[in-house]
Amino acid sequence: METTSLLPLLILGSSLIPGVLILLLREDQSALRSFLNLFGAVAKVSLIAWVFAGYLRGEEYTFIFRLAPQLTFALRVDQLGLFFATLSSVLWLVTTLYAIGYLEGGQHRRRFFAFFSLCITASTGIALSGNVVTFFIFYEFLTLATYPLVVHLGTDKAVNAGRTYLWYTIGGGTVLFLGVVGLYVLAGPVYFGQTEIIASLISENAPQLTILFFVFLAGLGVKAAIFPLHSWLPISMVAPAPVSALLHAVAVVKAGAFGIIRLVYDVYGIGVAEQMNLLTPLAVLAAFTILYGSIRALFQDDFKKRLAYSTVSQVSYIALGVAIPGVLASAGAIVHLVHQGIMKITMFFAAGSVAETYGHYKISELNGIGRRMPLTMGAFTTAVFGMIGLPPIAGFVSKWYLGLGAVEAGSYWVVLVLLGSSALNAAYFLPIVYRAWFCEPDHERVSRIRSGRLETRALLLIPVVVTGLFSLAAGVFAALAGSPLSIAREIAEKFYLL
Repeated sequence: METTSLLPLLILGSSLIPGVLILLLREDQSALRSFLNLFGAVAKVSLIAWVFAGYLRGEEYTFIFRLAPQLTFALRVDQLGLFFATLSSVLWLVTTLYAIGYLEGGQHRRRFFAFFSLCITASTGIALSGNVVTFFIFYEFLTLATYPLVVHLGTDKAVNAGRTYLWYTIGGGTVLFLGVVGLYVLAGPVYFGQTEIIASLISENAPQLTILFFVFLAGLGVKAAIFPLHSWLPISMVAPAPVSALLHAVAVVKAGAFGIIRLVYDVYGIGVAEQMNLLTPLAVLAAFTILYGSIRALFQDDFKKRLAYSTVSQVSYIALGVAIPGVLASAGAIVHLVHQGIMKITMFFAAGSVAETYGHYKISELNGIGRRMPLTMGAFTTAVFGMIGLPPIAGFVSKWYLGLGAVEAGSYWVVLVLLGSSALNAAYFLPIVYRAWFCEPDHERVSRIRSGRLETRALLLIPVVVTGLFSLAAGVFAALAGSPLSIAREIAEKFYLL
């Protein structure tokens, strides 16, 4: 049954309201600020779990507000949106714990946590958007909410990075707006899933629809960090580690990748996109980005920048899978939304903990760090093996399905790209693992352990261990019902039944 419900609004409000309230607090009200953040994060996870249970019972939650004749603000719960919203909400809860520990004693925490909450509001809004217009509203809201996080430190380097970030993301948003307007003029209001609208226009408007597809792709490609629109991402690594984790695993790059999934499957439809020969250029662009990002990562000594170029590469697996016709490749692309998120957030948590605890920001400084931080670097190493594609970790499952899908579609060149990418992943990640576990420290910079502290502060240690275990569990239990893979396969199968 279909229900006009306020639950989608409540899900958004669970982070929006705490964010606004935090702005009204004094800087020294840290306990109340932490309570509001954690309450909002727990409430969001709980509400999404409630809605997920209702969705499984056959309920369809929608909220529609008319902005103008034939122009609506629409929220709708579907399986793909819930998949992305669940990822965002769970990782936001873990990242909130990490951020509280990371920023302990820091400046401007009130501003940071307020915009932190607004950022996840935008991400959840993107997940629950029911039509193209609503998606665009939250997509641009995400740009505005993340800018203060990028420039949080207030240094010249941070301000310059923020300026670059705005140039790229506002430019991308402007291009996306042109696509939204063009699609509205050509097809009227388009709700996600109404692929028959585009199908009905092909015979008379194929050139216009082709142009609009690539306009949308350019607008979405900025946040998805597809070459050559990726340069903002490594520069933005000047932001604190919780922001980097948020940008790479939960919010910005995932918003772009999620938008590409919506564009191909829920706006054009996979059949129409294939018929119009739109998928091959997307596949080639994604494949080039995968290899380019990996090659650039090889030459980075800065820990977070190497991880940033890895993200440029890894997120394009999603676009590559979307561009390969077939359920298997689509499932690999969709599940990589989750798998890349949990592995990459583990890596950024580890990098931030190493920097915060020992002041090491460069890979050349990491000799022996695994002996001093075994749990942190153990989680990092687990994520590394997953990114390379070793079983039974989450990344192996993504790459396996992408490879199977490529073979199924007869796109054997994609298998070569995946093998080359895995070799490059090993080339730039394994030296970090080797330094951490097998090299003697150049010098000891071990500060005295605080009371009650293991290898670092508990709020820095617990999140990285949790997400590291997530990375392992998502691969080990991939065959079980309710796993990210099983849900991704269900979503992919539905796209091919339309």
